[in-house]
Amino acid sequence: MTFPPIREELAGIEPYGAPQLDVPVQLNVNENPYGPSAACIEDIASSVAAAARTLNRYPDREFVQLREALARYLSRDLDGARSPGDGARSPGVTPEMVWAANGSNEVMLQLLQAFGGPGRTALSFAPTYSMYPEYARDTNTEWVAGQREEDFSLDLEKARALVEEVRPSVVLLPSPNNPTGTALPPEAIGALCEAVGEAGIVVVDEAYGEFRRAGVPSALESLAAHRNLVVTRTMSKAFAGAGLRLGYLAADPAICDAIRVVRLPYHLSAVTQAAALAALRHTDELLGNVAALREERDATVAWLRQHGFTVADSDANYALFGRFDDRHAVWQGLLDRGVLIRETGPAGWLRVSIGTPAEMDAFKTALLEVTPR
Repeated sequence: MTFPPIREELAGIEPYGAPQLDVPVQLNVNENPYGPSAACIEDIASSVAAAARTLNRYPDREFVQLREALARYLSRDLDGARSPGDGARSPGVTPEMVWAANGSNEVMLQLLQAFGGPGRTALSFAPTYSMYPEYARDTNTEWVAGQREEDFSLDLEKARALVEEVRPSVVLLPSPNNPTGTALPPEAIGALCEAVGEAGIVVVDEAYGEFRRAGVPSALESLAAHRNLVVTRTMSKAFAGAGLRLGYLAADPAICDAIRVVRLPYHLSAVTQAAALAALRHTDELLGNVAALREERDATVAWLRQHGFTVADSDANYALFGRFDDRHAVWQGLLDRGVLIRETGPAGWLRVSIGTPAEMDAFKTALLEVTPR
């Protein structure tokens, strides 16, 4: 017997993680290149200092203030997606519909703990986020992956047929999809919610939702129609809070109540709650860079196509491009020139996060040196 006595299915597996390398241009993990302002930093620092005075006490287990603030933000995003002439409006997102955890990774794991497990199945459509099968594995949930089309869209009839065959307890649908950047149309979300029915939940992972192009709706707009729908978000990307580790979801209150059964006590520290609340007070400022990143993304996609690369349509803060006979050689060539991107997705493709204009210029220069056009 080998030591330590790890579960058999985990033996020999390398832990998940993108390369962390000290290079001048880091465009591999979809971070927001624009950090918080001095005013936001000061607010976070003073809020954390105030929380530190009470660290001898447990934090608010229900993080009521944070849920209220997140509900206000999501309701604003939901209302902003509608024009004044849209007629009857959704009641919006209430605090009872909001749950949060340490990054959207923990949110997803809690969802699989509550709704997956032995004898149950989680379903997604490849290529998709590489952590999804790990959440399933860690919760002893069977994992099934269907296939996206050549353009990374979903064939709705095939997807519905697979749902009816597998009868999953959890369907995971990133929109925009990671690593391709592809967004889902509302009709796909509605159709899959109906196909799954109340025997399961459909999770639309909107980690990059704020970067979607004008006219692309959020799944938040479908919450009122489907009580088995869960929409997840994060403060890591648009809010420039990757180091904060705060993810959250909106769903029917009954789903939030179910998650309470599996969450660890006091899982959100007082420091995390204070920092997140402070960041949310600076929503307009932090999201002010999203429009610039959208423009830089669209310009990068156009530039890549002009130089003969194939690029997936993107509603995120990254672009998947190719195709390469030896993508690792291209990745290594960029790294040798001080530019780190991600070797991920289908064979022959690479993904570049959208950085500052100067960082994107460095990427373009290096790419043309590695792959002359």
